Amino acid sequence: MQLINGVYTIQLSSLDRGLQFGDGCFTTAQVKNGQVCHLALHLARLQRDSQRLGIHFELWSLLRQEIETFVKNTDSGVVKIILTRGVGGRGYSSLGCNATQRILSLAPYPSHYRDWQQQGVSLVTSPVNLGMNPNLAGIKHLNRLEQVLIKQHLDAEHGQEALVLDYQKNIVECCAANIIWRRGNRLYTPALVNAGVEGIMKGLVIEALHTAGYHCSEVTQPREVLEHADEVIICNALMPVLPVTRIDQWQYQPGNVMATLIQLGFTAS
Repeated sequence: MQLINGVYTIQLSSLDRGLQFGDGCFTTAQVKNGQVCHLALHLARLQRDSQRLGIHFELWSLLRQEIETFVKNTDSGVVKIILTRGVGGRGYSSLGCNATQRILSLAPYPSHYRDWQQQGVSLVTSPVNLGMNPNLAGIKHLNRLEQVLIKQHLDAEHGQEALVLDYQKNIVECCAANIIWRRGNRLYTPALVNAGVEGIMKGLVIEALHTAGYHCSEVTQPREVLEHADEVIICNALMPVLPVTRIDQWQYQPGNVMATLIQLGFTAS
């Protein structure tokens, strides 16, 4: 089911810049009992990302109302919210593109996250490295070809998730999640200054763990530091948190961080 600019339809102009150039941004949220989890944070991210891309949009109250109405009869699912710059000409110029398109879609909740939270998840280092661009780092923009290539490799290898590096071989994220690791009582997560997506759940997890007495540092580190990690977790808005049991040849056990997060209600459902 899709809602485009307040109308139930699946039709979008072939000249839309989201299709032509990946010119837009999106967020993906869990729906529980007819409500979007952390909706205010998802809308704040859309607002921040659209501003960074120079996409003019002011109908935030209307968008929120449409989202709430769109999901009200959904017990469990996933809502994807997309903003594109709208219809434009053949070239790259965005001059005159002021009719931002808003697109909502619903999908089932990925039930395998429940199993992965109980059993843990295995990561393989992707051979696909992320390009480094501070202008786009952190933004959940529509141009996700790197993730498509990463997922193609995962599917070919029958993998669960990927550890993704940049072209300097530093840790960035997973294919569809952020990563946090613990060594002793210290937590670490990649500083997403050149690549990657700033996930909403990552912020919530770090805030919750800070309240529980952990300090998290944003770092630029190579893959090899994970050999000495005592615990590794990954997170996104749907998982919301999964324990990592293996990265390539290194093995881990769920520890105090995962136990704390489960106790605080970060459970897949």
